[in-house]
Amino acid sequence: MTLGQIKEATCASTINAQKFMSFINDTCVKYDISTPIRQLCFLAQVGHESGSLFFTEELASGAAYEGRRNLGNSKPGDGIRFKGRGLIQITGRANYNAVGDDLGADLINNPTLLGGKNVNTCTVQQLKNAALSAGWFWNSRRLNIIADAINITKPIEAGTNLDNFILITKKINGGTNGLHDRLNRYKNGVKFF
Repeated sequence: MTLGQIKEATCASTINAQKFMSFINDTCVKYDISTPIRQLCFLAQVGHESGSLFFTEELASGAAYEGRRNLGNSKPGDGIRFKGRGLIQITGRANYNAVGDDLGADLINNPTLLGGKNVNTCTVQQLKNAALSAGWFWNSRRLNIIADAINITKPIEAGTNLDNFILITKKINGGTNGLHDRLNRYKNGVKFF
């Protein structure tokens, strides 16, 4: 993808888009996010989740995830230790373990390898892992298949296009939090695809 595509669909600054460009392209290759509609949907969602490619770590402490067995948080402190990190905010011991296996990184003992506070405090490895973890999440939820059902030549905010975009949002967020923003990022980026 081009710098313009990444910048416009995520609503990121040029500097932040440049920092992530090679890692996002590598992520798209690895996880077959290979068509314009897949790329556009991925970027719109990642743009929202990361605050325009700025945050690679959840702002909240993570205490709300304490004891959440559905996330694999079985030990005291797991909620804070495995709070949201990466461009799609990977959360929970179980997800950190699975992402770590896929990336060949020990994220259980080194959870901050997935991202620092924000793009300005991240190492190159954290930026790379933040992007790759978003691709892992996208792939693990089979979101390419849902994106493929969206017709890029038709408006996103109606009919089956909207239904499928909402479904992607629910699989990422668990609900429709930020749907309007996610749609706006898609609409901002579509002309570049």
